[in-house]
Amino acid sequence: MTPFLKMHGLGNDFAVFDARNQPLALDAHTARAIGNRRRGVGCDQIIVIETSPEADAFMRIRNADGDEVEICGNAARCVARLLLDETGKSAVTLMTLAGPLVCRDAGNGLVTVDMGAPELLWDRIPLARPVDTNLFALNVDGETYNCAAVSMGNPHCILFVDDADVAPVATLGPRIETHPMFPKRTNVEFVSVRDSGHLRMRVWERGAGITEACGSGTCATAVAAHRRGLTGDKVDVTLDGGMLTIELTNGRVLMTGPATLAYRGEIAL
Repeated sequence: MTPFLKMHGLGNDFAVFDARNQPLALDAHTARAIGNRRRGVGCDQIIVIETSPEADAFMRIRNADGDEVEICGNAARCVARLLLDETGKSAVTLMTLAGPLVCRDAGNGLVTVDMGAPELLWDRIPLARPVDTNLFALNVDGETYNCAAVSMGNPHCILFVDDADVAPVATLGPRIETHPMFPKRTNVEFVSVRDSGHLRMRVWERGAGITEACGSGTCATAVAAHRRGLTGDKVDVTLDGGMLTIELTNGRVLMTGPATLAYRGEIAL
């Protein structure tokens, strides 16, 4: 039996495996089995903590559909919380496929993650053709939507809407995720502005579907809103699972929020 932790960041939930002392070969098939909510643990992402010569640990991430992905902000807070408590440090560094993440204890159970600098160039997000990533028209099955695009180490398409609570996340989200404009597929955020310091966001995650929160998506949304002049340097973002605070400083994006351990378990792999 293999031990794991069930953790979540505002309801965006993970099965977390520690492979620092005993290697764990986790392929796409096994990840899908673990992520299955009827026959497995059930989660949005499967996280494997590995050793790293460059950081306190390497965080490997697979979505519930089995695909390996670059980064996950909510998972970073969860893994950082484990390492902060384990080491007694005030800050730890996680290596990911998208690069290093410096994570700090923010007090009161919160963790701040330096998510790095956003990527705004069309070919680095990546998009299929040159556009103004601050505002471009996307045709989806004959309907045109005004979008923004940002990469936080993974691609995001942001749509500003009148009311995110009634946005067609379940129907439009998957169509945009697999749109030819996004060669690596994309996460899709539906966002309404409550005021200059507060956004409401719902998300369709690439490879996971609707989730209660997306850390990297929240960061991308804050960047897109700031570029449009809709918000200031610091903004609270209300997600289905709760609130994250995003601060833009010196060209970097800082995300602060909780990390929760739900339970410990074992699974036959």
